[in-house]
Amino acid sequence: MNNAMNYRRYTGSVEFSEEDGILYGKVLGIRSLISYEGTSVKELVEDFHTAIDSYLDLCKDNGISPETPYKGSFNVRISPELHQKAAMCARADQMTLNAFVERSIQAAVANY
Repeated sequence: MNNAMNYRRYTGSVEFSEEDGILYGKVLGIRSLISYEGTSVKELVEDFHTAIDSYLDLCKDNGISPETPYKGSFNVRISPELHQKAAMCARADQMTLNAFVERSIQAAVANY
């Protein structure tokens, strides 16, 4: 992914506002809104790191667990017909539906 950066297991987006002349972003994969900005790449990365560190410190100070991004579990909504076909394919390959979906996703993202 080109427009992203990583720090302490968190992924942040990278966006540009021509109107404001800034780079900005938000942490992906969690419900909490953690945003950051900068007028240069260096400032953006520094503010991203500061935002993550501040979020983790705030969680620690308040005795709460920080959100974990991309836990490896998610719900997928598909048509009943596709669900049935996927289950039948998984059974034919003698694997669980979860294993079938994982294999399918691995194949789909292999070139990214």
